[in-house]
Amino acid sequence: MADPDAAVTDTHALIFHAVGNGRLGSKAAACFDRCERREAIVYVPTVVIWEVSLLARVGRINLRRTVRAFFDDLFSNPAFHPMETTPEQVFIADELRFTRDPFDALICAAAQTVGLPLITRDVQIRGSGTVKVLW
Repeated sequence: MADPDAAVTDTHALIFHAVGNGRLGSKAAACFDRCERREAIVYVPTVVIWEVSLLARVGRINLRRTVRAFFDDLFSNPAFHPMETTPEQVFIADELRFTRDPFDALICAAAQTVGLPLITRDVQIRGSGTVKVLW
């Protein structure tokens, strides 16, 4: 897949990018780098924001600031776009049977509705064939 002009991000990919720890795949890292340079767009589904907040709340991740401040910082770059969850995405997520994880189902549905690749290393998502994957 050529470098996309836009993609949707999974939760772990966004966190890996924010931390800058090198855990991203090369294509995923390149996409985020292009976004930082405002040469590409990364859509952040609302469900990703919610999952990040839950992970921060239970101490699985440390954002070093509030969830709101983290996303205010992220969205200060206009190449990062919040993506609202729609009823259509909920219906699509309900029809996806490859996972029991509601976050993964809604994130995949978000990517499907806009026809963009999903930045994820999730093996179950990759194996499902429900969306194009960028990693």
